[in-house]
Amino acid sequence: MRKVCVVITARPSYSRIKTALAAIRDHQSLHLYLVVAASALLDRYGMVINEIKRDGFSIDRQVYMVLEGESPISMAKTTGIGLMEMATVFDNLGPDLIVTIADRYETMATAVAAAYLNIPLVHIQGGEVTGSIDEKVRHAITKLADLHLVSTKQAFDRVVKMGEHPDKVVITGCPSIDLAQEILASPKLDFCPFDKYGGVGRNVDIANGYLVVMQHPVTTEYEKASTQVDETLYAVMGLGIPTLWFWPNVDAGSDGTSKGIRSFREREQPENIHFFKNMEPYDFLRLIYNSRCLIGNSSVGVRESSFLGVPVVNIGSRQQGRERGENVIDVSYDRREIVEAVTIQTQRGRYDQAHIYGDGHAGKIIADVLATTPLSIEKRLNY
Repeated sequence: MRKVCVVITARPSYSRIKTALAAIRDHQSLHLYLVVAASALLDRYGMVINEIKRDGFSIDRQVYMVLEGESPISMAKTTGIGLMEMATVFDNLGPDLIVTIADRYETMATAVAAAYLNIPLVHIQGGEVTGSIDEKVRHAITKLADLHLVSTKQAFDRVVKMGEHPDKVVITGCPSIDLAQEILASPKLDFCPFDKYGGVGRNVDIANGYLVVMQHPVTTEYEKASTQVDETLYAVMGLGIPTLWFWPNVDAGSDGTSKGIRSFREREQPENIHFFKNMEPYDFLRLIYNSRCLIGNSSVGVRESSFLGVPVVNIGSRQQGRERGENVIDVSYDRREIVEAVTIQTQRGRYDQAHIYGDGHAGKIIADVLATTPLSIEKRLNY
């Protein structure tokens, strides 16, 4: 039986791997080790570890590694702390392979530790193109990884062009689409966001429609985070539509985004915006599905929202280059552009479903690939 160690470091990482975790746990040829680390352990980012436990997963190790500051230097030092801690965890657990997800800076620690310990590394969601430091991290992990489970044909082609052998690159789709597929069977918003998750701000009336905002800092533009979020805040307040706004992630600039939100709330006291830290994946997707428009720069806008047909206004460079459906309108950090695009999207309504990132079966495919692919740390370059 193969021992598979999966590392989850942040709230998006969990939704991007949840169905694969269940499939690995239930697979007769696999044994799951689960490591939860970094911002997934922190209350200010929603305590994702509590969701993981509620979903019935056993956690084998917890790794505290986030250095306060939300700046480039804190990101670099957090990666260093994570590298030391992950090396110890992997040495103690002795897995046959390690799975790391996507492109967050914490995943670099996982990848480097696995490579130096000569443990085969599996990378999920490599080969994609975006803005910010994530681009470099994602491609660096590709070169450290031994098996690549990618979401799209374009991603497959990029990984092969980077020198990875086609036999070690598999198109699985994205596990987050599995969750989106599941909620389509029962898409009704069957909970009260304010009663279940609290949050701060006025309890806005969402009965006649609402907007959702997820805006994160861009690590290469972190010093502009506060002014960038200001443009979105003023645009949303000016629209007057009830809005559910989610707190930013832990990247450099997060402190600026958070301070910008707090200052705006004190200064303007908006009546149409309510703020949340986090939601369980299914609740969040139902919230997105039933919204009139998703605004911000989260990859949810180009992944899950394209599958669900949700109108999206994507702001800035954070998702630059990522494959997207017709549901996305791109704008800059300009309140007038944002208002205009949101107006178009809310009038347009739901889009046709797009299958860019899969059809809802990625978790099972990933587990089967992990169980059957020959293990090797030798590179067969395809230059």
